[in-house]
Amino acid sequence: MHPRARIHADPAPEFDQFDCLPDPVVQLILNKLEDVRSLGRCAAVSKRFSALVPLVSDVYLKIDRVLATDGEADDALNLSSAKPQNIISHFFKLMLFTIVKPFHSMHHPNGTGRPLFPLAQHSPVHVLRNFKDVWNLRVELPSGDVGTEEGVLLKWRAEYGSTLRNCVILGGTPVDRKPVGSEHEPPVEDNGSMPESFYTNGGLKLRVVWTISSLIAASTRHYLLRSIISDHPTLRSLVLADADGQGALYMGMEQLREFRENNLSTSACFNRTQVPACSMKLKYAPYLELPGGLALQGATLVVIKPSNDGSCGGHSSRKETEAFVSSAFDEPFRFAVKALMKRRTYLLEMNGF
Repeated sequence: MHPRARIHADPAPEFDQFDCLPDPVVQLILNKLEDVRSLGRCAAVSKRFSALVPLVSDVYLKIDRVLATDGEADDALNLSSAKPQNIISHFFKLMLFTIVKPFHSMHHPNGTGRPLFPLAQHSPVHVLRNFKDVWNLRVELPSGDVGTEEGVLLKWRAEYGSTLRNCVILGGTPVDRKPVGSEHEPPVEDNGSMPESFYTNGGLKLRVVWTISSLIAASTRHYLLRSIISDHPTLRSLVLADADGQGALYMGMEQLREFRENNLSTSACFNRTQVPACSMKLKYAPYLELPGGLALQGATLVVIKPSNDGSCGGHSSRKETEAFVSSAFDEPFRFAVKALMKRRTYLLEMNGF
């Protein structure tokens, strides 16, 4: 007699709850990812995802290294290597951004073997062309552009249309705030004016170098955005920042429209757009206390506008500039900007270059 066979119910078929979600909801979820690498992995999951990923509206693209025109590995700017002292010289001959293996082994789920995102040159321009309806784009470079001495803080933010609209630069030496009587005690005499030593010890010259270097970095980034803006007419905002948090170039909807409608004035010497003649307001504090137990020695704020900028009228333009400056940086540096804005103003003029 044969043993009684054990009867098992057939296993319930697996049911993917994600299939119940309508495409707009899935697209909203994908849109929250933003990161190009994560989106590339999602696109490799299924045919449905591969069709929805190119429709996301918010995209974040992190660049791991930058290749110069000769394309040699020794000239690559790599996050794993030591930071160059002056990265600007590399940007002058910049021809190709490089993203390291974001979708290297991903192919279409239909089995064709064709790469999901063609990255023959690993160029951000080619990667972004696969996204058809980008509204908000943030690109992050591997490091800041302006070389500074060790221990020096330098931050800049620039707003561009077809040319420079606004730029604000904050610099100084961060120190731990010390008790009264310590070596970092604020100067007793501070009448709001620059001390005489500021002119004789190279302090003013150093700040002029910071200003010119930051403007060159901003105009170089602006020049590199031409193809991306041309390929994406749906763009509403564009940010080109760096992993160090040193500088950021911003373009909003109005600035992007202006960029498309006007011809760019390029520099005759380098691959960057022309920096127009500018008026600058410089504000200085020998010692400035910040929230969180920090302080800035030699705190300097430079606010820059094109000299011939009268498109919005003096009063309106001044309000827009003040709003731009006050919101340029996060805390505690926003506090530093507001404190410096109350200091005495020194006016400077600079020719275009």
